[in-house]
Amino acid sequence: MAIGVKVMKRPGAEISYLRATLKGMALTLSHLWRPKVTMQYPEEKSSKDWTLSPRWRGTHRMLTDEQGRAKCVACGLCPQICPANCIKLVPGEDEQGNRYPLIYEIDEFRCVFCGYCQEVCPEEAIHVGVHYENSEYSRDRFVYDLERLCAQTHPVSTLWDPSDPKGE
Repeated sequence: MAIGVKVMKRPGAEISYLRATLKGMALTLSHLWRPKVTMQYPEEKSSKDWTLSPRWRGTHRMLTDEQGRAKCVACGLCPQICPANCIKLVPGEDEQGNRYPLIYEIDEFRCVFCGYCQEVCPEEAIHVGVHYENSEYSRDRFVYDLERLCAQTHPVSTLWDPSDPKGE
């Protein structure tokens, strides 16, 4: 089988790039009269044109029951399914046989925010929230323990729903 080679002729000195340059400058100047879309972030967090998606996966949150205890039953599914291995769980049991976490920590630096922990939880205790402003001054503050997870009050994320594939 023969390979066909197409020989292209290189433009000579008679070609001027003035037309292409003027078209590019006209496009640049046309942006001067368009409305500005810059948002002044710390003062202005959302506008009518831009809001955070309800499916955004951010900082984790542990839901609590009426008594203020974590809803987690320390089943061990979330650390088992976590692809980043960022969840540390040590289960405990009280006198009535109810399981609860003695230690529950999530390392937010290692987390890839996949949402598997939320999907696999049988009690719907752990959730990824829509909070995205999680800056700290030290690295150890990114390890969220059970007390800090339960203290989070931001809304939770609505992950992808199979009955609504387009997310509408």
